[in-house]
Amino acid sequence: MNMRYLAFLAIILIAGAAFAAPKLKKVNLTKEISIQLPKDFLPMTDDDLARDYPATTRPLAAYTSPDGNIDFSLTQKRTTFRQNDLSMLREFYKANLVETFTNIDFIIQEVTEINGRQFIVFEFVSHMADERGASNLRPVQKYSIIQYTISGNQLQIYTLHIPFLMKNQWQETAREIMNSVKFKK
Repeated sequence: MNMRYLAFLAIILIAGAAFAAPKLKKVNLTKEISIQLPKDFLPMTDDDLARDYPATTRPLAAYTSPDGNIDFSLTQKRTTFRQNDLSMLREFYKANLVETFTNIDFIIQEVTEINGRQFIVFEFVSHMADERGASNLRPVQKYSIIQYTISGNQLQIYTLHIPFLMKNQWQETAREIMNSVKFKK
């Protein structure tokens, strides 16, 4: 074999390894809830949480990729709604997302069953422009999946945010992660 052929094969193998889907492992988010996350994801530090989730509702669980580009979180809030209200709530949460972002392109917006439980699922690409006037910051583009379900009197919100430039390489894995949510029976 000539050296060019070997070099070409080496480049193909390295490129393939760089874009290989991450291996997932089971992570217990609470005593009752588990999910499959990439093996190299780490729990967010208090500093990460303060920066990324300044709201008063701190996530029950939050994980990030080693480079800090990809975030997963589970947040929980009290609600008076029930599981059978999810179809009605879908339009409310969709309107909330449309208000939150400068522009949003939905890929999926449905109520679906995941491992025996009903979820509202939004998969989308969002654009957030800096509208403060004096700034020249470029819009932030993200690929996200957000899922809502109700357990007892708690609304649970599962979010996964990925930089838009990584969407194509992560979309299949993102769907696998979000479809792996399981509740203990």
